Amino acid sequence: MRAIRRSIYKSPAQLRLMIEPGLATAASLDAVAALVKPGATTLELDTAAEAAILARGCKPNFKLEHGYFHTVCASVEDDVVHGIPGDRVLQAGEIVSIDSGAISAQGWNGDAARSFVIDDPSRPDLVAARRELNRVTEQSLWHGIARLATAKHLNEVGAAIEDYIESQGEYGILTDYVGHGIGRSMHEDPPVFNYAVRQRGPEVKPGLVVAIEPMVTLGGADTYVRDDGWTVATEDGSPAAHWEHSIAVHKDGIWVLTAEDGGAAGLAQFGIVPTPIA
Repeated sequence: MRAIRRSIYKSPAQLRLMIEPGLATAASLDAVAALVKPGATTLELDTAAEAAILARGCKPNFKLEHGYFHTVCASVEDDVVHGIPGDRVLQAGEIVSIDSGAISAQGWNGDAARSFVIDDPSRPDLVAARRELNRVTEQSLWHGIARLATAKHLNEVGAAIEDYIESQGEYGILTDYVGHGIGRSMHEDPPVFNYAVRQRGPEVKPGLVVAIEPMVTLGGADTYVRDDGWTVATEDGSPAAHWEHSIAVHKDGIWVLTAEDGGAAGLAQFGIVPTPIA
């Protein structure tokens, strides 16, 4: 018997159900942002994120991944993604990437990430380089989201991300880890590349929901997995940044589910006004 392939497109009712886990995810990252400073531990950030998600009536969805027991992934310096929260104490001058997600009582998911640079007045050049890396990575995400608003096919997004990053200088774009569809599962089809590929990808039309997440380094793009079996680190030891949003395409436009304003502030520079899901 031929397997039934689940559609990658959601109904309007399903899109509405994805609003709350998106907002819970955003709230968790807001809670983390208030605590990122020298002396804080990555486990303290994890605890704050979990409390924010539970307060919105959702649950952390990362804990549903087999063998993972935390609310967020906390990746510091040359750790790019999937860092495990623990007793690591944050230091001045470090760049910290936090990836978080929430699942609603109805079983719908949100997923987003932000990176933060901790100030260090004694090392202004180091901090400036990390802040520029962080700016480029965040802006590449918004360039990808803006392209999604006008694209005919999904893989136009990756080309827009790569074009922007390359216009800003010499950076490494991870190719082994990409974005994804999101819905009933945190990771669904289709893949969302952060770089140009030959294939056009699926059609961008109402019902498509994707998590776009560029991961960029100050050095090369080669990575390895640390002995904990989770943490992905750069081979050359260069620091990295990671930004992510979950975005819904609907009949009236797009809406960034993991941004309180639907992406209005980030998309304003492109003349794009996100439209709430009706």
